[in-house]
Amino acid sequence: MTRGIRLSALNLALAYVLFGIAALVCFAAPLWYAWQVTIRDGRAEILQEDADRLAEVFHRGGIQGMASFIDARVGLQIANERMLLFTDAAHRPLAGNLAAWPRGVPAQPGTYTSAVDFQNRHSRAVFVHLLLPGGYNLLVGRDVAKFAPLEARFWYGLTAAIVIVSIVGAIGAVLIRRELLSRIHDIRQTVSAIMQGELSHRLPTRGGTDELDTLSQTINRMLDQIEQLVHGISNVSNSIAHDLRTPLAELRSRLEELALTRPPVDVTFAELEVAVADVDRVIRIFNALLRLAEIDTGMRRSGFVPVDLAHVCTEVVEFYLPAAELRGVSLSLRSGDPVTVAGDPLLLAQAVSNMVDNALKFAPPNGRITVEIPQRSEGVTEISVADDGPGIPDAEKPMAADRFFRGDASRGSPGIGLGLSIVAAVARLHGGALELTDNHPGLKARMIIESGASAIPHRLG
Repeated sequence: MTRGIRLSALNLALAYVLFGIAALVCFAAPLWYAWQVTIRDGRAEILQEDADRLAEVFHRGGIQGMASFIDARVGLQIANERMLLFTDAAHRPLAGNLAAWPRGVPAQPGTYTSAVDFQNRHSRAVFVHLLLPGGYNLLVGRDVAKFAPLEARFWYGLTAAIVIVSIVGAIGAVLIRRELLSRIHDIRQTVSAIMQGELSHRLPTRGGTDELDTLSQTINRMLDQIEQLVHGISNVSNSIAHDLRTPLAELRSRLEELALTRPPVDVTFAELEVAVADVDRVIRIFNALLRLAEIDTGMRRSGFVPVDLAHVCTEVVEFYLPAAELRGVSLSLRSGDPVTVAGDPLLLAQAVSNMVDNALKFAPPNGRITVEIPQRSEGVTEISVADDGPGIPDAEKPMAADRFFRGDASRGSPGIGLGLSIVAAVARLHGGALELTDNHPGLKARMIIESGASAIPHRLG
């Protein structure tokens, strides 16, 4: 079974070095090719020009003049600068510094590369063969090793560059590996602390925009959410134990008293009605908790459909209007152009109902409750419910949406402390949040849906 490549810090460092060397080689290869082509073509051009000049000498001075000119040039030129050979039709040497016709050069004119013995050493040369009138042959050549020192310097330079890149790359790789291991060590320490129950630990960040900082910030946000959920579960458990203990204790006491005292039938049925009310209260608490759990898991998001918020708010206001009239409270709806959002209609209706119900509990006689859908920027939707009741103190506003939280003003009012918690959960499910602000006097609850892609601004009608 073939094992995959392990992405470790050491492998990444090695890849860093190899990538630098590969980039250097890719840069040098075109230069080497251009060098070879330039030298080859330039050498052939120079040899051809030299052969053409010697041909002119042949035309002016004939065989004797050609032989004399070549011998004179051979005697004056720098050693090993040119290979010259002037022969008859049978390739017998007449003048020049080559003892015999090279075996690798054919009888046809052209440019050739061939091995040759020149001045007691074996070399390889480039020749230009020129055919002269009368069948005579002219051969002009040059040793290809002429530029060997330059080529050697090129390879030495490339080797030195590879060595430098390898050393610098190795140092950089060690530093990169050390940095990665340091960040991984920080992550390991944080995770170990969290596994031991210290949920407040967070990954260290350096305030930058590099990938590791971005990952750390994302993980920290996830840890914040996890810590909030864990504390929420703990608080819910404590709140359930506290809020259910009272109705269950009352229920048990009432039933136990009925069993012991055996009161008259009418008294018994009256006590049973109160017991049923206690049971209904417990059931409402469990139903609300189950609804919150379903919202928090995001299961309802799969059932999102286009929802007309103006229609939802209208139905909620019409449902609560009789209750508001009985209490002498004015309940009205203000809405601008309808906005359709992608959401769960039942949950949105439940959230608006909870906000209106919460306002009704605290609105004074002859008070006013206003449900409004104000115009917001594109992609943002808001539903606000404002009342002129006692409001919520600033110190309690951050906790008002916590599960089972009951402020000082709500101690004597009916309820289980889950209404605004459901509103906040529905807002989060739809990409938004619940905001509580002062209405001067009273409270304004604003469910803001930062819908983004899930919102569908749409004018109806």
